[in-house]
Amino acid sequence: MAPSSSSLSPLKVTMDLHLHNRQKLLSSLRQHLSLSSRPLHGFLLFEGGEEQTRYDTDHGELFRQESNFAYLFGVKEPGFYGAIDVATGDSILFAPRLPDEYAVWCGEINPPSFFKEHYKVSTVCYTDEIATVLQQRYQGSGKPFLFLLHGLNTDSDNFSKPAEFQGIDEFDKDLTTLHPILTECRVIKSELEIAIIQYANDISSEAHIEVMRNAKVGMKEYQLESMFLHHTYFYGGCRHCSYTCICATGNNGAVLHYGHAAAPNDKTLEDGDMALLDMGAEYHFYGSDITCSFPINGKFTSDQLLIYSAVLDAHDAVISAMKPGVSWVDMHMLAEKVILESLKRGHIVVGNVDDMMAARLGAVFMPHGLGHFLGLDTHDPGGYLKGPERRKEPGLKSLRTARELQEGMVITVEPGCYFIDALLLPVMKSPETSKFLNQEVIKRFNGFGGVRIESDLLVTASGCYNMTKCPREIQEIEAVMAGAQWPAKKSSTHVGIGNGL
Repeated sequence: MAPSSSSLSPLKVTMDLHLHNRQKLLSSLRQHLSLSSRPLHGFLLFEGGEEQTRYDTDHGELFRQESNFAYLFGVKEPGFYGAIDVATGDSILFAPRLPDEYAVWCGEINPPSFFKEHYKVSTVCYTDEIATVLQQRYQGSGKPFLFLLHGLNTDSDNFSKPAEFQGIDEFDKDLTTLHPILTECRVIKSELEIAIIQYANDISSEAHIEVMRNAKVGMKEYQLESMFLHHTYFYGGCRHCSYTCICATGNNGAVLHYGHAAAPNDKTLEDGDMALLDMGAEYHFYGSDITCSFPINGKFTSDQLLIYSAVLDAHDAVISAMKPGVSWVDMHMLAEKVILESLKRGHIVVGNVDDMMAARLGAVFMPHGLGHFLGLDTHDPGGYLKGPERRKEPGLKSLRTARELQEGMVITVEPGCYFIDALLLPVMKSPETSKFLNQEVIKRFNGFGGVRIESDLLVTASGCYNMTKCPREIQEIEAVMAGAQWPAKKSSTHVGIGNGL
């Protein structure tokens, strides 16, 4: 493999990012309290993540901060708490009081003054002082008041964990106000956040191109994963990935969440395989989410051209239509329709496309949603915080948001087309849907796998901006795989960028 190189230097991130995030949250909360005629006092209290060991061993897993805590404080160490004084706006960090032995095994024990300066907070105390400090600083009457984080993440169906500490029974608590306000703050990204997401996209795009150039018949899928991880860490300083890499080739491309422990990216790459590589690096807590599909041998067959072009046309049609006020459900339906029209031209499906849409045939070939919010989490929260409820039809029920687009959202566009036996076989047996399928042609795609093309889009004032910088056109992919240079400063897709980036 040829030596790698990168045009990027690791991005310098200041704690102004998290100071801005705290101010944004406080402003939104104060506005909510004023509209509800509630007093502007109390504390927003958050508990950071705890370091975990593997089962009953002393092996510590690599720690990554809980996302809401990372958003507000930027703290990379485990065991912290954080508070924001509603009345004054002061921010307080509570650090764990570490034993002396820590210095022997893990390095210098930093004093509170270090964390105060480094994280740009008003005060730093120890976690065993939370109750005393908050009681002393409280400016209201009666029991001190805490706003705690508790609410449903509609992407995971898990509830956020409210902070707990010794002495919490001496405080009055609100478990409903904070979660929706903080979640909505995370939906709209600031310029500082966008800069980090762009950096994660830049280094991840470079890494995808590196993999594309070096993928060869006879390699293992995990070698493609290794190349990606090496490039983003070695050249980009990205120690974490946004999610477990999906390095699917051949029929594995039909497994939507391939790469997990039971399907560990271990197939041998074969001549004629399509690769579907879904990989994204994380930098300073913020992620990227990019999928590239290409033929392992560097040349598209006619069948690969058909499916890839169908997905690319859907990808480009959605990006061209995106702007504030557009329904994400409508964008999903647009992607489905474009794919079905392409499949009809390729004689894979037959009949009226509108009738296919009504029968939800699009969900057979694209069972997942079109895309999702992206930020501190791959599936960033807030998808169903506002707007229509989740739809129940096939395909649409998998959408992670049904909201209308707003300026400042970052959302993935990831149409796909897959040949999944578990979906195709029942449809081919049903008289209501079998009439749409050319079963002889579909047999030709047995073992094909699938194609997905995924880019990360920033919604701007009048359109959107594509933050992902990978080859997408057929001729671009074949040229890069044959050794052609891909310009580091290549223009991304601009569609009605207006006053955006």
